[in-house]
Amino acid sequence: MSDFVYFFTFQDSSIAFVVIGITLLGIGSAYVGTYSFLDKKALLGDAISHAVLPGICLGFMLAGEKNPIYIVTGAFLSGALATFLTSWLKSNTRLSDDAIIASILSIFFGFGVVLLTVIQKSGNPEMAGLNQFIFGNAIAILEEDLYIYGGLAILIIITLTAFRKEFSMLVFNADFGKSIGYPMGAIRLVFNVLMILAVVIGIQAIGVVLMAALLIAPGAAARFWSDKLGKLLLIAGAFSAISGILGTYVSFVIPQMPTGPWVVVFLSLFAFASFLFAPKKGVLSRFIARRYYLKKTHKDHLLKLIFHGLEGGKKTFPIEEIYESFPYRKRETKHTINELLKTNLLTLNQGLIDFTPKGKSEAKRIVRLHRLWELYLNEYMNIAPDHVHDSAEKLEHILTPELEALLENRLNYPKLDPHQEAIPRDNDEL
Repeated sequence: MSDFVYFFTFQDSSIAFVVIGITLLGIGSAYVGTYSFLDKKALLGDAISHAVLPGICLGFMLAGEKNPIYIVTGAFLSGALATFLTSWLKSNTRLSDDAIIASILSIFFGFGVVLLTVIQKSGNPEMAGLNQFIFGNAIAILEEDLYIYGGLAILIIITLTAFRKEFSMLVFNADFGKSIGYPMGAIRLVFNVLMILAVVIGIQAIGVVLMAALLIAPGAAARFWSDKLGKLLLIAGAFSAISGILGTYVSFVIPQMPTGPWVVVFLSLFAFASFLFAPKKGVLSRFIARRYYLKKTHKDHLLKLIFHGLEGGKKTFPIEEIYESFPYRKRETKHTINELLKTNLLTLNQGLIDFTPKGKSEAKRIVRLHRLWELYLNEYMNIAPDHVHDSAEKLEHILTPELEALLENRLNYPKLDPHQEAIPRDNDEL
C-alpha cells in the first residue's frame, strides 16, 4: 500500500515525469492507432515498430551512448525507410499487403537484433539498458527524455486534433477527398510521419515487440463503445493512458518486470471487457438484446394468434390450443402467457384465454402494423401479395409509432391489406 501511495502521490519528481510521459505517449499512440485501425492498415504499425530497432542501434553506435536525439533520429529514419519500402513494394510488385509487411518486419527486426548483438559484444559501458528497447521500461524515462518524447507526443495529438476532418477523409473516403481538391497524397505522408513518430517515442517505454499492441488495441477496444470518431479517440486515449500508468506502476513495484508486457496485459483486459460488456456491440449485450427480441416476437405472435382466432368468430381461446400452435416451444409459451397475465394483457378463466381491453388494443396494434407493411410492400415495392408476409413478419416488431403514422399517411389510411383483410383500429369491434 505504501508503494501505491508513494507512486500516485508523485512524491518523487521522477515518477511524475514517467507518468506524464506514459500518458502523453498512450494518448498519442491511441489517436494514431485508431485512425490506422479504421483505415484497415493496423499491421503497418506493427511493421514500423519492429523496423525502428536497427535505427536505434545505429543511433547508439554513432553517438557512443544512449543519446535521445541520435536514437530518435535513427529510429525515425529506419521507420521511414520501412514505410517507403512497404509503399514501393505494394506499387511495383504483385505481393499481397500481408506478405510485404511480414517481409519488411522480419528483415528490419532481424538486422536490428544483429546490430544489438554487436553492441552488446563491443564492451561499451554505455550500452547498459539498451536491450530495454526490446520490451520497454517506462521507469527508465528521464527528465531530458520527457522533453523530447513528450513534446513529440503533444505534436501528434495536436496535429491529429487540428486536422481531424482531413485525416477522417483519408480514412473513410480518400477518393472523394481527392475529387474535391484535397492533397490526399500529402495528407497520407503526414499521417505516416505521425505514425512513425508515435512508434519512435513509445519504444523506450513499451518496446519494439509490443508497441504494435499500443497502436492497435485501444482503437479496437474503443470501437465496441461508439461509432463516432470523436468519442472513439477519447475512449481509445483513456484506455491507452490508464493501461500505460498501471503497467508503469507494476514496473515500479517489481523492478525486474518490463513495462511493455504489463501495459499490453491491461490493454487486453480493457479490450476483453469491451468485447463482452460494451453496450450494443458487446457479446453479452448483443446476447441480451437478442433474447429480448426473441421474447418480444414470441409475445407478439401469441397475441396475433389469439386475435386471428377472435377474428374467425371465437369468443375465447382454449389455452391448450395455444400450446398446440407452438408445439416445440411449450415451455416458452407458458412463460410468455404468464407474463401477459401479469401485465394485464390477457385473462385466464377455466383454461380459456381472453383479452383484456389493454391486451386487445395491443393485439390490434401488432396486426395493424403487419398488414400496413404488407400493403406498403405490395403497392410501393411491387411485391406480389403472396410474397409480403415473411417480410412483414420481421418488421412488425420494430416499427415505431412514428413509422406507423408515416405508413398510415402514405397509404391514405387504408381499411384493407393486400389479402383483403381488415386493418384493425382501436375503435373497431371484433
